[in-house]
Amino acid sequence: MVVVTGQNKVSAKPDDAMSSSDAEDDFQEPATPTATQAGQALPLLPQQFPEVVPLNVGGTFFTTRLSTLRRYEDTMLAAMFSGRHYIPTDAEGRYFIDRDGTYFGDILNFLRSGDLPPCERVRSVYKEAQYYSIGPLLDNLEDIQPLKGEKVRQAFLGLMPYYKDHLERIIEIAKLRAMQRKARFAKLKVCVFKEEMPITPYECPHFNSLRFERSESEAKLFEHHCEVDVSFGPWEAVADVYDLLHCIVTDLSARGIAVDHQCIGVCDKHLIHHYYCKRPIYEFKITWW
Repeated sequence: MVVVTGQNKVSAKPDDAMSSSDAEDDFQEPATPTATQAGQALPLLPQQFPEVVPLNVGGTFFTTRLSTLRRYEDTMLAAMFSGRHYIPTDAEGRYFIDRDGTYFGDILNFLRSGDLPPCERVRSVYKEAQYYSIGPLLDNLEDIQPLKGEKVRQAFLGLMPYYKDHLERIIEIAKLRAMQRKARFAKLKVCVFKEEMPITPYECPHFNSLRFERSESEAKLFEHHCEVDVSFGPWEAVADVYDLLHCIVTDLSARGIAVDHQCIGVCDKHLIHHYYCKRPIYEFKITWW
């Protein structure tokens, strides 16, 4: 008895047998249509919405008019409920938006009557307004506290070179030292100085202010780096050293980092003759748990 397996090749002439490609075509299973092919074969019809729209925003339920959602044309909500896009519904037939609904009521209140949230919710509602691309609400929120003050603060920090990089360096150094010592906290030295040139009592009789002119060779005599971990400055603004310290602590705290600081003296590095660096040095204590 001769057994022929599927791996054995059968020799045949082209005239009395099918080619291998013809055989593959005859026995090939129908391919499963892709999503693109299915979409082309069955185009979705424009979605129709009722005048009163029930909503499920991340598990929180709302009801509003369709005209409210479409109040401003250039928003995500207006686009979503324009009929051009398909929105899924939950088991109760509510239109589902996969987003935390905690502050969606504030979004609707603005769309309905222009109401703005209380100060303690402004930042969170601003984040939601960014997600839904509601330009008029963003403009209104930016003009009230605390965002209005934040714009002023950011304008000041814009004068500070490498401010965000220095914050990251503070965090990384503190984390590394705490891990090396297996300690709850870490300390590091930070220099914060506003003026570009160091000042000492001996400079005052010779120069009326720190905006004096020096030759290039003289200026190099005063150039140095304080022996600290991170150095902020200089900058030209009315805001002083304590204002910048407040910004540093505020931004670190916003990231969940507990920080204390105190002035521990000045650099006091001898530069030339009777000139010493008098930039203030602060000790930062970062507590990790």
